[in-house]
Amino acid sequence: MAEEKISCKKMKEILLYVSDVMISKESYLTDLDRACGDGDFGVGMLRGFTNVKQQISNYEGDDLGELMTKAGFAITATVGGASGAVFGALFSSAGMKLKGKKEANLMELAEAFRASLDMIMKLGGAKPGDKTMVDALAPAIEALEAVAKAGGSFKEAFEKAAEAAQKGAEATKDMIAKKGKASYLGEKTLGYPDPGAMAVALIFKAISEKI
Repeated sequence: MAEEKISCKKMKEILLYVSDVMISKESYLTDLDRACGDGDFGVGMLRGFTNVKQQISNYEGDDLGELMTKAGFAITATVGGASGAVFGALFSSAGMKLKGKKEANLMELAEAFRASLDMIMKLGGAKPGDKTMVDALAPAIEALEAVAKAGGSFKEAFEKAAEAAQKGAEATKDMIAKKGKASYLGEKTLGYPDPGAMAVALIFKAISEKI
């Protein structure tokens, strides 16, 4: 059996689908953020992913890394503050790792997202347990890597990653925020999931549906 690879064209379809999902979840993310932050996260994601659609719809190239970098920069350019930087890095750091590639196998994609996680932890100074997107992203990447090592499919890998991200995001309900604006609320954030972690879960679920 030939090794499964993902092309730039397929990634473009996936990113457009992810963008539509994130745009449709604006009010859901806003409500989550009202409990843990200042309520602007949903609108931020709406703006960011609307720009992703505009930027990548016009992309005619075949460089997988360039496409993902463009998507990340589109988010950073339109979403203010820390969430713009970290959600942009989710795609742009992965893109930089895949620069020049027309297609990638599962292990290469897992390594690219691992680079994103490293960059996000560096940018935000967050680690697992701080009630941030890292709590959903770290287990998702571990799931991708595990399936890649076992020689599994893209579909299986992203379904497992989506499950792990959802579980990680749900677990943030029992954490006290230590980073970002939510940290000012401290114990008041108990009982509410982190909006960034929930957004990561949505992104990985959307990828798993389209891949």
